[in-house]
Amino acid sequence: MSDTAVSVDARALKRWRNAVCLAFGIGGITVASWGPRLPAVKADLHADTAMIGVILACVTVGSICGLVASTPILHWLRSRRAIGGAILVSAAAMALMGVAVAAGSIPLVVVAFIVVGFGIGTLDVLINVEGSAIERAARRTLMPLLHGAWSVGAAVGAGIGAACTALGISPAAQFVGEAVLIAALAFVIAPAMAPGRRAEDAPAEQTRWQKVLQWLRGWLDWRLLLIGVVMLGVELGEGSANNWLTLAAHNDHGLTATVAALFFTVFAVGEALTRIFGGPAVDRLGRVRTIRYTTALGVIGVALFILGGSPWLVLLGVLLWAVGVSMGFPLGMSAAAESGPNPAARVSVVASIGYFANLAGPPAIGLFAENVGLLNSLWIVVALMVAAFVVAGALRPRKV
Repeated sequence: MSDTAVSVDARALKRWRNAVCLAFGIGGITVASWGPRLPAVKADLHADTAMIGVILACVTVGSICGLVASTPILHWLRSRRAIGGAILVSAAAMALMGVAVAAGSIPLVVVAFIVVGFGIGTLDVLINVEGSAIERAARRTLMPLLHGAWSVGAAVGAGIGAACTALGISPAAQFVGEAVLIAALAFVIAPAMAPGRRAEDAPAEQTRWQKVLQWLRGWLDWRLLLIGVVMLGVELGEGSANNWLTLAAHNDHGLTATVAALFFTVFAVGEALTRIFGGPAVDRLGRVRTIRYTTALGVIGVALFILGGSPWLVLLGVLLWAVGVSMGFPLGMSAAAESGPNPAARVSVVASIGYFANLAGPPAIGLFAENVGLLNSLWIVVALMVAAFVVAGALRPRKV
């Protein structure tokens, strides 16, 4: 049975949708959990900025493994057990992260970040597949709402980090507490998943090698690559904010750890609100103009964050930065799906670019920051967001 065959009554559909919304929110909370606490984590580990960059790179390694493993895991365990398992893996990694930070063990922190990356990468794919199945069952568009739930989760996670910083709660205690909460929610979410497969069986005449070749051909499509440039710019901007905004606000702009964490909360809330309420703007302006307006605001925002001399200018920069990165991923995915035949393979190409930028870009910025400083390294984000603005025309609807 494919996902198109999933049939549930209205009550079960609502429960399913709410559970997947909650799963998206958990993903956002998990991703945002360590960013606001990086100054304290850095101090507890006695690590320099380059080492923090290496540790963050471990999330990338784990996430890539999770992305690759997600499809076999889904076929093996089915949705309920796969999603529940991915959440529990993330929770276990969060608990390990707390223990590692408390012990001041960098090797153990590395292991924890690899495992949490694996859990996040796997969960991200699974819940997007689940969201697509819900849309088919409900016969209406729900993915923007679901992705908005991820952003809301990130805002909640950032708020938890800011509150723990203000209350003097250690990062280790915060991570372990969040792990317990996330693990408990796994047992609420998993039973609400509708039964059935979430992927249709491949045609018998198509071999595995033919499917690989079909995917590789997408990397030769110039339009997909230009959409990928948009994804590269906005996702690097989002990932850099998730990982470096708090540390830069604290160390380079001289803000207290609590205020710096609150600034990151403003970023997460700004991104969430833009995604949740931005649909009518897209319908009115179209994808191309929406991306151009938002990325232009993002360029101004990151530049203000780098150059701002007062906390209020820095805060304005944070808010514009959030708007700038909010719409690129969902609109890029839609444009890729409509850009030609075989939408699944096309979405896979641009999604790979987006995930790579979000996960691998921030560690690279951390290494670059060792030579030029963290604020100056953020000019890379500005340059790539300018590139996203320039090639935004690639998101124009395809002429039939």
